[in-house]
Amino acid sequence: MTTTVYGIPNCDTVKKARAWLQQQGVPHDFHDYKKLGVPLPRLDAWMHTLGWEALLNRKGTTWRKLDAEQQAAVTDAASARALMLAQPSVIKRPVVEHPGGVLVGFDAEAWGRALA
Repeated sequence: MTTTVYGIPNCDTVKKARAWLQQQGVPHDFHDYKKLGVPLPRLDAWMHTLGWEALLNRKGTTWRKLDAEQQAAVTDAASARALMLAQPSVIKRPVVEHPGGVLVGFDAEAWGRALA
């Protein structure tokens, strides 16, 4: 299994993560949500492994732009999944699949331990 970074290319955190991977010599592929969409089997696997709460970015611009009714409607895995498929930018970035598991968000120390 290769390392795959999922996200959007103009996200600052994704840029930092990809630069870090390159600096560490970790070969990786990039999956652009904007061009390729969110791969449904992968989203389901991430939700199973991490839980929907870890994937849903409630601090990001996309979440804040939702009206209160839309935000309140996200109460469980099914509603979170529907929102993440409809608006991929609400998924915390990046999501990284690597031979040892899945990481979400960028933390250089945690990544160093996981990808060493």
